[in-house]
Amino acid sequence: MRYRLRMPDETADFLRSLHPEIKRKMKAALNLIASEPGAGKSLQAELKGLKSFKIGRFRIICKVASKRIVEIVAMGPRRTVYEETYRLLKKPPAAGS
Repeated sequence: MRYRLRMPDETADFLRSLHPEIKRKMKAALNLIASEPGAGKSLQAELKGLKSFKIGRFRIICKVASKRIVEIVAMGPRRTVYEETYRLLKKPPAAGS
């Protein structure tokens, strides 16, 4: 069963800004996530419930949001992506949401 991917606009913008070779690898990883969302590394502690997919020095952080949807939470260099993911998860919801 293939899942639908959902990602924030900022994450999609980041993907579009990457070097073509890295972008190709990231898109291949997104295809893998859509077909096998359980295949990544399970995260621990504050990020429990999320999966991390390694693409060179980059990571894609995601979670299964529902039966057919995988939410891409963040994507970026390993050096900063985990802190950024934690910050995004702790951010209060926007007004009107």
